[in-house]
Amino acid sequence: MPYHGLSLCHIEGRAVINNRVVTPRPRGWWQRLRRWREDRQLRGLAISAGQWHQALGDWAVYRRYRPGQQQRIQELALRLLLRKHLVAVNGAELDDRLRLRIAGMAVVPVLELGLDWYERWQTLILYDGPFVAEHSWEDEFGIVHQETSERSGEAWERGPVVLSLEDVWHSGQGDGYNVVIHELAHTLDMRDASANGAPPLHAGMDAAAWQADMQAAWDDLARRAELGETLPVDEYALEDPAEFFAVLSETFFEQPEPLRAAWPAVYRHLADFYRQDLLKP
Repeated sequence: MPYHGLSLCHIEGRAVINNRVVTPRPRGWWQRLRRWREDRQLRGLAISAGQWHQALGDWAVYRRYRPGQQQRIQELALRLLLRKHLVAVNGAELDDRLRLRIAGMAVVPVLELGLDWYERWQTLILYDGPFVAEHSWEDEFGIVHQETSERSGEAWERGPVVLSLEDVWHSGQGDGYNVVIHELAHTLDMRDASANGAPPLHAGMDAAAWQADMQAAWDDLARRAELGETLPVDEYALEDPAEFFAVLSETFFEQPEPLRAAWPAVYRHLADFYRQDLLKP
């Protein structure tokens, strides 16, 4: 199965469409105003070191970062909480510890990218336990099928992002699983309007090399799974290219060592994309 096809090559700040470079308009005054208002709100917040330790202190990914980087994670997490709506439904309950934990996990992938990479979604819905998603799909004969399934999370192009409370608490336990990073990786993937395992790449990144190395890793994972070998990432990655990228992303942050050992080229692509290398001395 092919990993993905690229019809558009996206690079940071520009889109190359039929060899024509399209440059977005510069940021407006309202973005500067938002930043000013956020700065004022942040100065009014009093989150103690103990609260941050309670929320993130047991998370091995957070502990990998130097103290200065942890402070940046904290600030970015608070900015995310000021910008986004966290909504608890179906019996779920949100307290300060959970808000800080979710926000802290959410901002780690964009620590070097910036919160603007999450600008397309505004609401995060938290369910008590797995939620039931309903989807329809059309087969090759034109027959539309209805399907329901229990999910740990789900993300749409323009939001919302939906997370299971149970899976949030199971995230970051050292086994490579993190539903927060997984679902938010989908939102990064969808910044080019489709979830296809090919997020917008930065200037200087090679889209052809990305595709070739991801395809090679996909084929290797499928081979290992068929032979019953130990897998470097969760087998769910083989669902489709979008899930492959999301699983790679959570593994990149949660268990970077085995990922780099299995597919060093893939690890390098992810380090270049996220502009982070958790294994760098």
